[in-house]
Amino acid sequence: MHPSEHPRGESGSAGSCPAAESILAVAEQLFAERGYEATSMSELAQRAGVSKANIFHHFHSKRELYLAVMQAACKDSRQALLEIRAGNGTTRERLAGFMRRHLRNLLDNEEVSRLVLREVLESGPERGRELAERVFAEGFRQLVETVREGQEHGELRPDIDPALVAHLVISTGVFFFQGRSVARHLHGAGFIDDPDDYAAQVADVLFAGCLAVPGENRSDPRRAARDADM
Repeated sequence: MHPSEHPRGESGSAGSCPAAESILAVAEQLFAERGYEATSMSELAQRAGVSKANIFHHFHSKRELYLAVMQAACKDSRQALLEIRAGNGTTRERLAGFMRRHLRNLLDNEEVSRLVLREVLESGPERGRELAERVFAEGFRQLVETVREGQEHGELRPDIDPALVAHLVISTGVFFFQGRSVARHLHGAGFIDDPDDYAAQVADVLFAGCLAVPGENRSDPRRAARDADM
């Protein structure tokens, strides 16, 4: 992708200046409240205390600003993945730790998480490709690499597609976030009230499976996830 295709607020100096940060913060609120189409750039400028010209100085277009909001929304999860990749522990422990932190990021930033997921659900083929390339690609690549490293080190089965494992790691948190208001009323779904416990147990099922192994002494998956996060 050519550098000119990126919004000026993504990685250049404009993204770190107070005016651009203020615009991003207000844009996040408005996009989350009203969606992309119903958000007025005039109102955004008024609420941010800047002119429309100032907005377009930092971001080429409304769409570029929207993508910058998407990128900022995923920043915490990307950072968590980088920290976990650089940390100690087995691949399984590090992936379990990422699952917990990813879910916690979704829950702690509910409005913008809903904004991102709404965009994912409503995007057609072209917008979907744009989201994949501009917002999710790097984080997903890092996650796939983490799985592949586990396969190369003999920690994970080599016959499984690492991208599929990465997809499952992300999906478990997303589904919890989207379905928890219903799931908490289902019989036996007490795990909904403890996201950390949910993430640890799902990681255990994903990486160890459901089948019992005779004579095996299983450790507490919640402790493994917490240890990987320290």
